[in-house]
This record gives sequence, structure tokens and C-alpha cells, in this order.
Amino acid sequence: MNRKVAKIKVLYIITKSNFGGAQRYVFDMATSITKGGYDVSVALGGNGALYEKLKHENIRTITIPYLARDINIFSEWKVFFNLLKILKKERPDVIHLNSSKIGGLGALACRIAKIKKIVFTAHGWAYKEDRGIVSRNIIKFLSWLTVLLSHRTIVVSNDDFNSAPKLFVSRKIKMIHNGIGEIKFEDRTTARNEIKKLTGPVKSGSIWIGTISELHKNKGLPFVITAVSRLIKKGYNISFFIISEGEERFALEQFIQKLGLENNVFLLGHIDEARQLLKAFDIFTLTSVKEGLPYVLLEAGSAGIPTVATKVGGIPEIIENRKSGRLVRAKNSHDIENIISDIIDFKNDTVEYGNSLKEKVARDFTIEQMVAETVDIYD
Repeated sequence: MNRKVAKIKVLYIITKSNFGGAQRYVFDMATSITKGGYDVSVALGGNGALYEKLKHENIRTITIPYLARDINIFSEWKVFFNLLKILKKERPDVIHLNSSKIGGLGALACRIAKIKKIVFTAHGWAYKEDRGIVSRNIIKFLSWLTVLLSHRTIVVSNDDFNSAPKLFVSRKIKMIHNGIGEIKFEDRTTARNEIKKLTGPVKSGSIWIGTISELHKNKGLPFVITAVSRLIKKGYNISFFIISEGEERFALEQFIQKLGLENNVFLLGHIDEARQLLKAFDIFTLTSVKEGLPYVLLEAGSAGIPTVATKVGGIPEIIENRKSGRLVRAKNSHDIENIISDIIDFKNDTVEYGNSLKEKVARDFTIEQMVAETVDIYD
């Protein structure tokens, strides 16, 4: 008599329910392993885009009350006890934690609940952000504690592996690059028409530069906006489009107005499946001051767009300077200005950047590889 083998029960936990890189990771992992026969659910804070996308894919979601990115000591205790209740009710075989904040709280709650396998993915170490030395050291200690409490920790770039806190925990850490699947891009004309619905008329004949980037200080958007302003003053006809939302929106709006760029720089807000519109752009930029291994750069690469990005985190693992794109120093508007002008002025020479990046992404950054290596850790 054949006995039915119970499915492995995996619970993903993530702090925010918007749709940035970490949320894309959770969505891709959850939807992929569900097809492989795992019993999957996702616990998260809020009911944003990730919540809606998971619901559409029939992935069960659990909202964690009081869970938010900002730290509040009273809310953290409530989150902690809510986590314990969820773990007691769900009894998953594997907990997969995502983001620094839920990593620490979640790993501790999982140890108390005696979860069999605790996996933590660090989507870029928080202590590498632009902070004071005391704050960085405290966060680094808490990150080390999260690794200690977890059974395995995944980092998404060699840069994060090399900078990981390894005291007594080095054997727990494994590097697995993010990966993407096939993307159904809109053609150039259709993509531009979709964007024009949000902006209204765009200057005729302008070079379209674009980014998909959370409006957050980590993304370094003022530096690229400053570079665009200087290029326009030099006579370049540029329209710059920023897709996404975030806490820095008001500050960026004020900055754009201060530079008199209201007709050149457009904050488009959140666009569902924005990556499908990437072929609208002549040049893609990612000028972050801190990164893990950004999905959006893989997506721009898959679209074959000449790309300018900062030399931080795992970005140099995707882009080889002057071969598959151009790398610039972080927080350096002059670098960004000079490289963008080079790409505009020597367009024929830079077409190969997009082609080379497209080939590299298709070869080295597949979703199948990411999922297979991660599932090995679960099993």
C-alpha cells in the first residue's frame, strides 16, 4: 500500500509588501517552488503590491500586524509575539526570512518555536548603508546574531559574501546569485506610449534615460538628476524617467523643481510590471550608493539596454566596465554626467554594451539556477 508523502511546508517572511528586489525574490521563489510540490505561504507586513501579486497566484498570505520597516520598540514586541503565534499555528518545516529587520526578530522567534530549518537571505547588508560608525557597528552585530540564530544564510553577491560577519558562522553562509526568467517586453513604441500616458507630452527628439528605482536614499537619485541637469545645460536634449515610489518622493520633487527640470525629469510612481516597459529607454541608469545584487539591472540587461551603474555591491558581478556597460563611482555626479555623454555621443560603440549584458544575464543569472540552489538548502 502506497502512503502519501507529506509536502514540505515553507513559510516566507518579509517586512514590507511593496515590490522591490527582496519582494521580487520572495515572489519568484514562492511561485516557483509551489509548482515543485511544496506547501508555500508568505507572511508579510501590509497589503501592498506583493500581497496582491501573491493573491493573484493563489499563494496563501498571512499579514503580520504592526510589522513595518521603521523601528519602534513597542511595535517590535507586538510583532515578535505575533510571529510566535503564527509559527505555533503554521508549524512550517522551513522558515525563509528576508530583510534585516525581520531576519533578527524572525530568527529568534523561530528558535523559540523550535523550527527545523531557518534560512535567512541578506539582500545586501544593512550595515553597508551610509550611516555613522556606531550605528553601523550595532547593525553589524545584529546581522551577525541573525546569521548565528539561522541555520543557513544566503547572500546574493560575492561582495556581500566577502563582507559578511563570519566570526564562528562562516560555514553557515552561502552565495547564490539572484536570477530572472523570460520577460515579455513591450516594443519600443508601445512602451513609450504607455509612459506618455503618465507624463503627457515629452520633448520631441529627446534621449530617453530611465531607471526603476525605489525613491530611497540608498538609490542615489539626486546624483543622476544633477548629472542630467548639467547635460541639459550643455545642450543635450534629455528626458529622464524614474519609475517607482518611496519615502523620498517629496524631497525629490522639491529637488527637481529647484533645478527647473519639471519638463525633463518625471517621477512616474509605481507601475505594475514596469520591467516590461524597459525598451522605451535609450539608456538605463542605476546610481545606488548601496546594493546587493539588483534585479532591475538583470532586467535591463535582458532588454539589451546600454547601462550606467555605480560600482557598489554586486553590480560589478553583473556589469564588466566597457564591455557590458559602464561603471561609475557612487555619489559622483561628474562621473555619471561624463559617461552618459559618452554613450550619447558614441552610440554605435555602445550598442555592444547592451548585447553583451543580455548574453551574460541569459547565461549566468537564471531563475532556474537560483531556485535549484536554494531548494538544496531547504532539503
